[in-house]
Amino acid sequence: MAQSLELLLIQFLMPDNDARRQAEDQIKRLAKDPQVVPALVQHLRTAKTPNVRQLAAVLLRKKITGHWAKLAPQVKQLVKQSLIESITMEHSPPVRRASANVVSIVAKYAVPAGEWPDLLPFLFQCSQSPQEDHREVALILFSSLTETIGSTFRPHFADLQALLLKCLQDETSNRVRVAALKAVGSFLEFTNDGAEVVKFREFIPSILNVSRQCLSAGEEDVAIIAFEIFDELIESPAPLLGDSVKSIVQFSLEVSSNQNLESNTRHQAIQIISWLAKYKANSLKKQKLVTSILQVMCPLLAESSNEDEDDDLAPDRAAAEVIDTMAMNLSKHVFPLVFEFASVSSQNANPKFREASVTALGIVSEGCAELMKDKLEPVLQIVLGALRDPEQMVRGAASFALGQFAEHLQPEIISHYASVLPCILAALEDVSDEVKEKSYYALAAFCEDMGMEILPFLDALMGKLLAALQNSSRNLQETCMSAIGSVAAAAKQAFIPYAERVLEMMKVFMVLTNDEDLRARARATELVGIVAMSVGRARIEQILPAFVEAAISGFGLEFSELREYTHGFFSNVAEIMADGFVKYLPHVVPLAFSSCNLDDGSAVDIDESDDENINGFGEVSSDDEAHDEPRVRNISIRTGVLDEKAAATQALGLFAQHTKSSFAPYLEESLKILERHSGYFHEDVRLQAIIALKHILTAAHAIFQCQNDGSVKAKEVLDMVMNIYIKTMTEDDDREVVANACMSIADIIKDYGYMALEPYMSRLVDATLTLLREESACQQLENGSDIDDENDTEHDEILMDAVSDLLPAFAKSMGYHFAPIFAKLFEPLMKFAKASRPPQDRTMVVACLAEVAQDMGAPIASYIDRLMPLVLKELASPSATNRRNAAFCAGELAKNGGETTLKCYNDILRGLYPLFGESEPDDAVRDNAAGAVARMIMVHPQSIPLNQVLPVFLRVLPLKEDHEESMAVYNCVSMLVLSSNPQILSHVPELVNIFAQVLVSPAETPEVKAQVGGAFSHLLSVYGQEMQPLLSNLPPAHANALAAFVPNS
Repeated sequence: MAQSLELLLIQFLMPDNDARRQAEDQIKRLAKDPQVVPALVQHLRTAKTPNVRQLAAVLLRKKITGHWAKLAPQVKQLVKQSLIESITMEHSPPVRRASANVVSIVAKYAVPAGEWPDLLPFLFQCSQSPQEDHREVALILFSSLTETIGSTFRPHFADLQALLLKCLQDETSNRVRVAALKAVGSFLEFTNDGAEVVKFREFIPSILNVSRQCLSAGEEDVAIIAFEIFDELIESPAPLLGDSVKSIVQFSLEVSSNQNLESNTRHQAIQIISWLAKYKANSLKKQKLVTSILQVMCPLLAESSNEDEDDDLAPDRAAAEVIDTMAMNLSKHVFPLVFEFASVSSQNANPKFREASVTALGIVSEGCAELMKDKLEPVLQIVLGALRDPEQMVRGAASFALGQFAEHLQPEIISHYASVLPCILAALEDVSDEVKEKSYYALAAFCEDMGMEILPFLDALMGKLLAALQNSSRNLQETCMSAIGSVAAAAKQAFIPYAERVLEMMKVFMVLTNDEDLRARARATELVGIVAMSVGRARIEQILPAFVEAAISGFGLEFSELREYTHGFFSNVAEIMADGFVKYLPHVVPLAFSSCNLDDGSAVDIDESDDENINGFGEVSSDDEAHDEPRVRNISIRTGVLDEKAAATQALGLFAQHTKSSFAPYLEESLKILERHSGYFHEDVRLQAIIALKHILTAAHAIFQCQNDGSVKAKEVLDMVMNIYIKTMTEDDDREVVANACMSIADIIKDYGYMALEPYMSRLVDATLTLLREESACQQLENGSDIDDENDTEHDEILMDAVSDLLPAFAKSMGYHFAPIFAKLFEPLMKFAKASRPPQDRTMVVACLAEVAQDMGAPIASYIDRLMPLVLKELASPSATNRRNAAFCAGELAKNGGETTLKCYNDILRGLYPLFGESEPDDAVRDNAAGAVARMIMVHPQSIPLNQVLPVFLRVLPLKEDHEESMAVYNCVSMLVLSSNPQILSHVPELVNIFAQVLVSPAETPEVKAQVGGAFSHLLSVYGQEMQPLLSNLPPAHANALAAFVPNS
């Protein structure tokens, strides 16, 4: 075999394709025989030309796995000996490397079996050889062996690290330094032990030196290994402290900003900055690196991409990702710098910089939302100015930024509608389709949260949108439909004049069947549902069947996005039709079930072809890839299916909510699906399952209340739902999912009362305690993250608001029995009230305490000394929400705190006084201050200096915004009037005016009006005809409202 094989190897290397093919076939045939191994080993050592020796090694690497076990011990010994000789005595570097790869494969089987005990000693000896070639090949082997027999290195780890560091610092050989760099990368990838990873920190200066030398020599592919090493270090739990971070950032910034380097190299460098921003944000802040990073990243946004460059590698796109990540994790350090860059660059003569200025503002609008809201005026000035720029790219970026603002800067952005909407309307006429499309996106996002403010613009908007819908590309039509949906949702009944025309146009889109049109069909289906919501059941019911039929027929088109939007359409229709939707249930519920039961589409293709099926030896000269393992070729998650599942899950909940007992035939299957989806791998689906479970519970309650064994079945459903919710509270890792579980539990407590929830209270309280202590799964920082604590509290706001809603729900259902549970929860709750916490945390605590005091009653008295300093401080907060909640809390503590609160009355009145003055800009704050004073008067009128307090108190009446305070306020006024309190009777003219305004107000309840009317009747009985002049001075409507309470003579 040996002789014929040598000829075939030579023939395989010939340029003649036919000769090569013949050789290939013959080699494949011979390779099935285990004797091919010693034959290839012989040629590896004795063939005259390096090419043949290299080819022999490559073929040996491919074939030895299948034959190793069948070889006789003496042949195995020959193979090992020959490989060692090739590594140490071979003159050709490619042959040495090819032999090293064979060693790696043989070692995988021989070392664990104890068949090659002298391999590691040989490698250590080789790595310290005076010959450069030997040191290099030893390091190459250490690299490849970590993948196959890494665990055998464990006892030698300290020696290996010392060796690698020494080789990284080898002053005589660049090749050895590069091989050492690659070996470090391999070892780090293999190492999971934090203590071992930490030791690699001291390698960083040497790694940086080698990488810089490689870049200077044009070896970018080697330099990139440094970034792979940093990537491993950053993601490891081991802390990466001190100057390490600084030097890594400086190197990464040098590479990022060097336009002479390849896109991929720069992208890797930028990616390191992005990982640091995500996982080591606190280190960037402590090392004062935020400024230097942004000084490089922001200008990169202005860099032009090459025509033939992969978009994903473009520096401007990668820089945008870094800025976004930093904004999310270091908002208060990022925004001032980005705003400064945007302000300066917006005036730059270079249009790329003007584009970058507004792009940067758009990028940071999510992470820096709270800070941007405070600077909206100057920020909008830059962006609206850019919307009028002569350059298309700048106008497009400005439209994108406006869309981002509309999404992330709610509700404050809406108050600027008068300046923003006309600019967007003008941009819809832009000559560039790209600018138009982004402007329609901005319009859709902006209008989504508008209300009646949209009415003055309605005609102009709909004129443009309907015209564009008829005469534009499909892409633009889709964005137009989205914008019309936002306008319809904002305008509500005012949209009726446009509804018929829009619905007629949608009929055309809802019958499209070509693949390229299905996204437009999906948007049209969604829009019909939104228009139906705006115009109401009476106007839509007659024409609805045709649209429902078209929507159902779309399910046969196998387009996930269309099915997703169709579930949304059915959900909207269920909401407006209520019991009228029951007739559609047999048609639409099975469609929701089929989407919920879809295969997730995680496609993993394993290539298990052996070498017989490999197409020739196209890769024989590549030494990088061993084919002895199955290879994962393709991993993908079909995100469309996730969105579809989430929409179908949501639909099931809404169908149940709106059809109640008629949902009975689908209850059992829906419960199975929701139970499964509550533990689904993706949070979007879990979120919809958690929300839907509460609706299903409501339907189950309606279904079972008419059945004999209904209470048992209803209890089973409640059991399932509560068990899922309690588990979610502590075990789910997504904050929004957990927040919704908490909100649903609070609602269930209100709906079903304490007795129904009593069996779960112990576990519920424990779960609430875990969340208040920030020890649940969703509150754990990501692996190795040291995100800035003070920033992370901002991200907790929605979650902790939901958690804090549980305490008032418990109090409302249990009354004073809640006291022992509240005692457990009090200290963990108060942690959020510390001065170091953000204002939204402190006001959350104050609002929670107010509601607990309201319903728990007298037991709150024992906490007054702890709570009052917090409440008094919050009364002077710069935030209106904080002042409002503090005023409400002060009143509830006074009302329920008994004698303990009396000593604080003067302090409370002093704290409330400024909230009644002209300097208080917020009506709701003033209303709550009035509510607090009213409660204090009701409980201890003798402790209030009424002669001083009443003039100030009455001056802010009637209430302007928070009518939940009406009962307390007008009850207090009525009580003083009915008891003929001399202090209040000196204000009769003001009282008559206040009473009249309350009686004509559509915002006040009949109960409040009856109370005020009773007080007015009492005044008439006391003063009789003296009241006439006061009444005659009132507007007729006011006088008539009071006349209804004049007693018949």
